[in-house]
Amino acid sequence: MILTIFYLILGLVLLIKGADWMVKGSSSLARKFNISELIIGLTIVAFGTSAPELVVNTIASFEKHPDIVFGNIIGSNLINLLVILGIAGLITPLVVQRSTVWKEIPFSLLAALVLLFLANDQFINPNSLNFVSRIDGFILLIFFVLFLIYIYRQTQKDKNLPQPESIIKSNWAIWGLIIIGIAALVIGGKLIVNSAIEIAQSIGISEKVISLTIVALGTSLPELATSAVAAFRKNNDIAVGNIIGSNIFNIFLILGVSAVVRPVPYHLSFNFDLSILLFGTVFLFIAMFTGKKKKLDRWEAALFLFAYAGYTIYILR
Repeated sequence: MILTIFYLILGLVLLIKGADWMVKGSSSLARKFNISELIIGLTIVAFGTSAPELVVNTIASFEKHPDIVFGNIIGSNLINLLVILGIAGLITPLVVQRSTVWKEIPFSLLAALVLLFLANDQFINPNSLNFVSRIDGFILLIFFVLFLIYIYRQTQKDKNLPQPESIIKSNWAIWGLIIIGIAALVIGGKLIVNSAIEIAQSIGISEKVISLTIVALGTSLPELATSAVAAFRKNNDIAVGNIIGSNIFNIFLILGVSAVVRPVPYHLSFNFDLSILLFGTVFLFIAMFTGKKKKLDRWEAALFLFAYAGYTIYILR
């Protein structure tokens, strides 16, 4: 068991560092070819922050572990919304832009509703099995493309784009970071999936619970670091936008890719977890109109953390 936990932690470290190395190398390569910061942000950086979830889910889908596929996505989104946004909101009250209130938050709610509809085939045919099929996967990817188009239009309006980090000029260093980063992602993802399954089997906890908690928390570490630092620096748009964007990416992109790799059976027990995600997103929207408008106050952020604590106690009982 100790060795298995070590492999799980090692897998998480490899995932986080692999994503970091891959983003640095890919960004430097893109800059050498004069690719715009906008395109880099929409593709390489966005993929980098979603890479841990994407790798874990692709491996879990290929190896036929549907509980890890859905548990990682829904669990990551719950941690993003209730824990990471709660922590960021405690650090500093989060004031958000009008577009976030009226477009991005509703879009993240739409993502959860689309998943609920596509996964529950018995809503339409009571005799059918619940699957997220390959067709469903392509539908999710179409929504993801629409979201990218929206992001592209939004960033065109933003004249204060962040300055690029220092660029690595050596071709050996660039390709070394990319190759090592991708290798670390794959190895780390494989270690996490195998370790999670072994831990679940050895202590009698379901793969669903392990993936909703430990695996989801590990793959959400990039979002936690990004939003916490942004909150300390009073950069509210990044702190909130990172979370909302990540939740949309997780469902539309990552689950879409997972379903295209292999259709994923859906257990009705995940409807409870999805319901918590839906209610949490609705509460975030409502919170924008309580107290000072377009602001997540500290007491509301604390409610998010208490809600996640109660949810965790419930699923572990």
